[in-house]
Amino acid sequence: MKQQRMRFRLLTLFIIALLGVAGVYGFYSVSTYGSRWFSSAKNTRYQSARRTVNKGDIIDRKGVVLATTNKNGDRVYQSNIKSRSAVVHLIGDEEGNVANGVDSFQASYLLGFETSLSERINALLRGETRRGDDVTLTVDSALCTEITRAFATNGNTAGKSGAAVVMNYKTGEVLALVSLPVFDPANLTDKDRANPQHPFWNRALQSTLPPGSTFKIITAAAALANMADATEHLYECTGATQVMDQLIHDYGKAQHGTLNLERAFTVSCNNAFSQCALILTDNVLRATAENFGFNDNFLFRDFVVENSIYPTTGRNAVQVAWSGVGQSQVGATPLHMCMVAASIANEGVMMEPRLLAKVQSPAGVVRLRYSQKVYARVCDTQTARTLDQFMKNVVSKGTGTAARVNGLTIAGKTGSAEGAIDGKDATHAWFVGYIAQPELPYALCVLVEGGGSGGSVAAPIAARIFKYLKDNYTR
Repeated sequence: MKQQRMRFRLLTLFIIALLGVAGVYGFYSVSTYGSRWFSSAKNTRYQSARRTVNKGDIIDRKGVVLATTNKNGDRVYQSNIKSRSAVVHLIGDEEGNVANGVDSFQASYLLGFETSLSERINALLRGETRRGDDVTLTVDSALCTEITRAFATNGNTAGKSGAAVVMNYKTGEVLALVSLPVFDPANLTDKDRANPQHPFWNRALQSTLPPGSTFKIITAAAALANMADATEHLYECTGATQVMDQLIHDYGKAQHGTLNLERAFTVSCNNAFSQCALILTDNVLRATAENFGFNDNFLFRDFVVENSIYPTTGRNAVQVAWSGVGQSQVGATPLHMCMVAASIANEGVMMEPRLLAKVQSPAGVVRLRYSQKVYARVCDTQTARTLDQFMKNVVSKGTGTAARVNGLTIAGKTGSAEGAIDGKDATHAWFVGYIAQPELPYALCVLVEGGGSGGSVAAPIAARIFKYLKDNYTR
């Protein structure tokens, strides 16, 4: 009998423990996946509320109303077509063509599902139509518009697909997130729907493309952390490096001679970095990439982002060598590569990208205020400081000189990544970088699909963005 009671107590404790674990997981799941579940097309409450609740306003960091609901219940955007088109991938459209825009992903706030019972009763007594909360974002609509203008007025980028992201590397605030081509959410046409460039696709968050030489930031970080002679080791670049049955070559088949890691980074030497990757080994390079967020399941509070990839199986020497220069099957989104650059500026600390600045009810109840969150420490402080100098060299005397802006200290890395567009070979132009001045703590990533050289195509767009930040954010 005594033994049975003991077994019963143990069973009871086991059940209580299971319930506790289930409760903790439930809380974690709701806080982590809540917006993803709520905005699902299968959520009948969400679909019903869309028909009966006036959505709250979406407002940018400077008080500009990006989306509101009129008396007829229609969603209304900014009056200027270029301004409302520039933020369409951030906000979304009423037909739901853009996945996970603020209008759908933050629907639990915008449709008033966070409203308390007392707030609902008070609104009912006043005879008011139920209205959702207003959501203020960290983004600057004018900056987004300037980015689309920069793409449209540059001969190398006009008409091309691409993306740009700007974030505060100290806090994680996203100031701009633009995907090209844009479209007008207030006047959606059959031409938009049939556009072979897929304008509904949010390239900043959904396109996982080879990052090319921008990945050399990670390869260099791996070398600095794992090679005792990382800064002194010399590489030979004769224009091609034989690896198994393939030749690794530089963009334009350049020859750089004998060079160390810093010089190789400055001139973006593929030969040196492929040799470096082979010295490091695939396991070390992959581990460093994973420190920077590759192969992680991104569950950011404010964004749905495709996971970046560093391949894990079936690796041979050729694939490892090409991975060291951001090719092979390595893939990353522009948002993530912006985070990579930002982490170097922030001395090895990568911040989670944040978009929500404030959520406030119609009655003035503040439900959420901006809070920052560290995503990960991706490298030690000394490694970050060394890479910071490497990246300054790129802009002052290397492949990224087109990103220079008078009066600013810019650090960056160019990339010209071999990929494909609709099954045809294409070279994607990348630039990642930041302003290395504490009063302007901003990092960016620019991607031009099929643009060619990162130094001559993406870097000038970055310069336009940096200049805008200097002119409009200098206190």
